[in-house]
Amino acid sequence: MGGFFFATGPAMDSSAYLRNHIRTVPNWPAPGVQFRDITPLLQNPKVFRVLIDTFVHRYMDPALRPTVVAGLDARGFIIGSVLAYELGVGFVPIRKKGKLPFTTVEETYELEYGSATVELHTDAVKAGDRVLLIDDLIATGGTMMAGKKLLERLGAEIIEGAAIVTLPELGGQAKLRESGLSLFTLVDFSGH
Repeated sequence: MGGFFFATGPAMDSSAYLRNHIRTVPNWPAPGVQFRDITPLLQNPKVFRVLIDTFVHRYMDPALRPTVVAGLDARGFIIGSVLAYELGVGFVPIRKKGKLPFTTVEETYELEYGSATVELHTDAVKAGDRVLLIDDLIATGGTMMAGKKLLERLGAEIIEGAAIVTLPELGGQAKLRESGLSLFTLVDFSGH
């Protein structure tokens, strides 16, 4: 599983390697915002392999091994589905409201200007499932917190929340940890 692992050399670990492939787009989607674009991580096959293998190696550990991976709409689907495949477990999507066809549970959370709602099929997880909750980035933490609440409402145990990038100055990482969610992130953009 997981293909090959690469050597980054003595001076570079996988976090630094991945950070070097995240594009910063200034003033998008609004003036003053430094958008952290992960698409270059996905475009280069070697970089994408390093990204997925870093997660696979962590979650192969029996103490952290999930029985299902839940990905948050939409970039969490990309990482989460590949990770679930590599781990040999199922994948469930947590989608924006109105996108899932079966019976759902929903959770609304606050955004900077307004609110959003995410949904999960009622049969997506069951009591006792060990779930890895994954997304591309943690900013204010609202989406991941909503996903956590949905999974817990269905009786699942969230073993960890994971993301490629965290933006600690926006407070999401601290809020999620205060809620009792263990977090694993690869690249920290503190104060940049």
